[in-house]
Amino acid sequence: MIDRYTRVEMGRVWDEQNRFSMMKKVEVSVAVVQARMRLIPRAAAESISKKAKFQLQRINEIEQVTKHDTMAFVQSLMESVGAAHGKYVHFGLTSSDVVDTSLSLQIQQAGTLIWQDLQDLKKVMKKLIRDHATTLCLGRTHGMAAEPTTFGYKLAGFYSEIVRCEDRFLQAMKANQICKLSGAVGTFSSLPSELEKKVALELGLQPEPFATQVIPRDRHAQLMASLALILGALERLAVELRHLQRSEVNEVQEGFSRGQKGSSAMPHKKNPISSENITGLSRLLRGYMLSSFENVPLWHERDISHSSVERVIFPDAFILADYALVRMKSVLEGLVVNPKRMLENLEATQGLVYSSHLLLRLVEKGLTREEAYFHVQRLSHSLGQGDHLKKALQKDKEIKKWMKPQEIEDLFQAKRYLRSIKERLKVLPEPQEKALQILKKPKGRKK
Repeated sequence: MIDRYTRVEMGRVWDEQNRFSMMKKVEVSVAVVQARMRLIPRAAAESISKKAKFQLQRINEIEQVTKHDTMAFVQSLMESVGAAHGKYVHFGLTSSDVVDTSLSLQIQQAGTLIWQDLQDLKKVMKKLIRDHATTLCLGRTHGMAAEPTTFGYKLAGFYSEIVRCEDRFLQAMKANQICKLSGAVGTFSSLPSELEKKVALELGLQPEPFATQVIPRDRHAQLMASLALILGALERLAVELRHLQRSEVNEVQEGFSRGQKGSSAMPHKKNPISSENITGLSRLLRGYMLSSFENVPLWHERDISHSSVERVIFPDAFILADYALVRMKSVLEGLVVNPKRMLENLEATQGLVYSSHLLLRLVEKGLTREEAYFHVQRLSHSLGQGDHLKKALQKDKEIKKWMKPQEIEDLFQAKRYLRSIKERLKVLPEPQEKALQILKKPKGRKK
């Protein structure tokens, strides 16, 4: 069953309460460091640290007048601190100093949840890979029968892609651990650069080397691209599962709960709805990635065209990614695998899946590659319904000159493929990036 609390938890990262809480965290950290550097009175920093509060209702009331949500937020904090020391709230800062730095904090919170989702998904995938390491099935290219493989080996390819996605995501998270407190056009005209370094250390971030009024948006584009690639990996797996669930294939099925209905008109239907949903979500997130790329070329030192876009794409992208990862985990946990049907589909190829090895064996026997290819293709294309390539080989006068009956028999053994597959599955890949160097180790989620 899908853990619905996961999506609530991710939603809370991006709600207004947490957004302003992170902005307050930045304002307080700045004030504390400013006092240490004797830029503002120590008493003012203590008051800001202890008394600074905000209420969403009050912020909304002020914004009706200011038409500027950050200024409404700052004024709300100033009111809570009091006239004497409230004037030192936001001292020397521009709005984007606070907004962009607090966004970095939200990204770190959300990223930790995505990282945990990836670990949970990988755990389920590993179990399936182990359980089906030797479950023979048909490998397909162009939608057509190719060669034997195993279901575990098939899944290992998807697992490896998830690992690459995790690596890219961690790199993008590192690129977004950024603090920006350099003022109106990034020149530190109002505050010393040392302040930014000290506040960044307090917040677990890194200073932006050369900001404008904002953190450069290529960092965010990299993050959105990494999320889009995660969803792309899930989509590729979802499409595979959808194909394997087709009636004429029937090698796997999504779990079907008691009372569930597949169609309003056709009671027999069991549709791969979760995999189809994940496919759709991937399309949506790719659109958000495009929007983030459009945000990179801002005018001069900054314009506001990116702001409205980011208010939509950041919450939505992370919530979508979180949801899709949890849902795919649920799909794999409840997946019904049909090894018997996999063998039936393998046998239904009439032995054609062994044609490449037959080609190599004939070359080893002394035929040229073109001669061997001709004979294998000739026999393969001559098969009628119910025929089998092995029998055709055993009857063919030309093949009998080169291969003995037992050699032909040995060639048509799917288990021959298991030796190399089992060897390859002994060690599954892991990310090169060390997660705990980038993200704090997430606590277990409450149920």
